Amino acid sequence: MRQIPVDTSAATVMVAKTPQPKVRDRRTGEIATDAETGAKLMTVDVMFAANDEVEILSVTVPETGISGDLTMGTRAALTGLVARPWENEFNGQKRHGIAFRAVAVTSLATTGTGSKAA
Repeated sequence: MRQIPVDTSAATVMVAKTPQPKVRDRRTGEIATDAETGAKLMTVDVMFAANDEVEILSVTVPETGISGDLTMGTRAALTGLVARPWENEFNGQKRHGIAFRAVAVTSLATTGTGSKAA
């Protein structure tokens, strides 16, 4: 499937919702895993602001790629972000969208008093 790299260098990224396990099957509660590594997958909702537009993106990331304290409002960096178009049909209805996946989501919050993230 085609993956489109997303340039995040000029964007402001903030955590909108803390990381949650990505559920593969809602009926059974099965957690999704990476097909290549077997790592547990997580979903992090982020506010992505660029070019005078703001969107909330739901980004899938391996649990091993989550670092730092990713609480609501924390500035974050998205490493290796790609967009992947998808389409499926369920009960005769076609659906489509864009799925976002990153190698890592890293907190940009600074530690200590008197310092602020720019």
